[in-house]
Amino acid sequence: MSLQESQEPPDASPGTPPDPLEAATRATRSLHGLSTELTVRVPQLLEAMRSVGTGLELHSTLDRICETAAELADARYAAIGVVDTEGHGLSDFVTFGVSAELAQKIGHRPDGKRGLLGALISHPDTVCLADLTKDPRSAGIPQHHPPMSTFLGVPIRVQGEIFGNLYLAEKNGGGEFNDYDVHMVRVLATEAGIAIGNARLYEAATQRERWIDGSVAVTTALLSGGDADDALAVVAEQARHLADSAAGIVMLPAEEGGMEIVAVSADDPATSLGMVIPAESPVVAKLLRGEPVFVADASTDPRMTSRLTSRYGPCMMLPLHSGGRVLGALVTPRGRGERPFSEAERTLATQFASQAALALMMAEAQRDRERLAVFEDRDRIARDLHDLVIQRLFATGMMLEGAQRRSIVPEVRDGVGKAVDELDVTIQEIRTAIFALQQGPAEAPAGLRTRVLREINMAAVPLGFKPAHRFLGPLDTVVGELAGKNLIAALREALSNAFRHADASRIEVVIDCTVTLADGRPGVRLQVADDGVGIAEGGRRSGLRNLRRRAESLGGSSSYGPGIAEDGGGTTLVWEAPLQA
Repeated sequence: MSLQESQEPPDASPGTPPDPLEAATRATRSLHGLSTELTVRVPQLLEAMRSVGTGLELHSTLDRICETAAELADARYAAIGVVDTEGHGLSDFVTFGVSAELAQKIGHRPDGKRGLLGALISHPDTVCLADLTKDPRSAGIPQHHPPMSTFLGVPIRVQGEIFGNLYLAEKNGGGEFNDYDVHMVRVLATEAGIAIGNARLYEAATQRERWIDGSVAVTTALLSGGDADDALAVVAEQARHLADSAAGIVMLPAEEGGMEIVAVSADDPATSLGMVIPAESPVVAKLLRGEPVFVADASTDPRMTSRLTSRYGPCMMLPLHSGGRVLGALVTPRGRGERPFSEAERTLATQFASQAALALMMAEAQRDRERLAVFEDRDRIARDLHDLVIQRLFATGMMLEGAQRRSIVPEVRDGVGKAVDELDVTIQEIRTAIFALQQGPAEAPAGLRTRVLREINMAAVPLGFKPAHRFLGPLDTVVGELAGKNLIAALREALSNAFRHADASRIEVVIDCTVTLADGRPGVRLQVADDGVGIAEGGRRSGLRNLRRRAESLGGSSSYGPGIAEDGGGTTLVWEAPLQA
C-alpha cells in the first residue's frame, strides 16, 4: 500500500494559527470508533504524550520525541529535521536508531534542500509511503546508510509555525505504517509542538542569562586592574563557552596592519597565538570597518585566507567596536559539520561583543590614567635625579679632587682618585637612567640589545639598583622580530615580578642566542635570576602563565628553579624560543 495525503483539518479562519490544544483534541476525537486495536493503543499514546512533555532542555526534548515516536509506531528509525530560519533547508537533524559510529560513516547530515526531505519542507503535509525508494521525490540513499523502505513523515508545528518534520522509517516486522500509526503520530506531533515551544522559551531565557553572566565576568576581569593578557584570555574563554564553539579568539589591530591573534581559548592555542591576519583579507577589512561576518563553513569560504580555517565550519566574527572605534574582533568558530549559529545566538553574541568592547575602552582609559600617573612620577624622579642627585655627586667629586691635590700621601691620592672615577661612572649611569625615564614608549630603539638595556635601566629605578646583564651572541642580527618582541615582553614581566614579589637585592639577566632547543632548532634563551624570597606556595601564577603562553605560542618553553642566593634561595626564570619564530 502506498498512501500520500494531507489529513490536517481546515483552520477556523485563513491565516490564523490553530490552537495546539484544540488540534490535539480534534486529533484524539478522530480516534473514536475506528477499531478495537486503536482503542487498545490509546493508553500507549497517552503515555507517549506524557513522556514527550517531560523536561525543558530543547535537544533532549527532540531526542525524547524521536524515541517515543519510534516506540509508538513500532519503527526501527526516527528523526526530526529542524527547518532553518529561511525555511529552505534543515538547521539540525536529530536521529534515533542510528549509532554514532554509523552516523560518522554516513558523513554529513541531510541539509533538506533536495529529495523527499526537501519536498516535505516545501509542502509540510503528512506523507506515508510503502517504499520511499520508488517515490519520484526520493534522491537516493547515501553510502553506508541503512536500507529503508517504509516511511512516515509528519510536520511539527510550534505556535502555528512549521518547526520541522518528524520522520519514521522501517516498521518492525516488515509491515507498513497504517492509518492507526498516522493518527497516533499526528497526535504525538501536536503534543511535541507544545513541548518544543516550552523548551524553546526555557532555552532562550537560559541562554540570555548565560550570556549576561558572561558579560559581567568579562567586564569584571577587564576592569580589575590585572594583567591585560589575562583579561583578554577571559574574553576568549567566555565567548567559547557561551557560543558552544570549538575556539574563542580575540584579535587586536596589528602595528603593521591587519589583525593579530592575542588571546585564544582552544584545545591547541599555541598554533594560532601571535599570528597576524593581513589587512588584505576581505574578512579583516570588514571587521576593521565595524561590520560583523557570519560564515556557514570556514573551511570552504573563499574569504577565509588563514591556514587555521580548514578545521572549522560555522563561524561568527564580530567587531569589538565602541564609541566609533574598532578595538579588535571576537571570533567563535565551530567544528566542521557542526550546526550553524541560530539567529538568537548571533544576536546574543553581538551584544556580548559590544559589552566587551565597552569594557575594553573603559579598561584602556583606566590604564591610560595609570600610565599618565607613572609618566608624571618618572618625570619627577628624572628631574630630582638631574637637579639634586647629579649636582651633589658632581660637587662631591670636585671636593674629592681638591683633597686629592692637597694630599701628600700617595696611597690616599690613589684611593681618592678611584673614588672620583667611581663617582663619574655613577653619574653616567644615572644619566642613562634619566634618559630611559624620559623616553616615551613610541621612542623605543629598534635594536634588540638596546631595547633590553632600556628595560634593565627602567627597572633599576623602582628596584633601587641596576640588574647585572650579559649577552651571548649577536642578538641584533640573528633573533627574529616576533621572537625579539616576545623576549622583551618576557623580560619586562620577569623584572616586574622580581620587583613586586621577590624582595631581591641582586638580579642577573643573561640573554644567549647561541643555544639549541630541545627539538634541535637554534634558539634564544632569557635567564633572569634573583636572590629574593622565591615563589610562595599557593601564590598567584598569572605572570608565569603569561610567560609560558608566550613561549609555547612560538614553539619554545618557560620554566623556573632555584635562585642565586647563597642558600639557593630566590628564583631563576628560564624563557626560550626559536630564533626565527
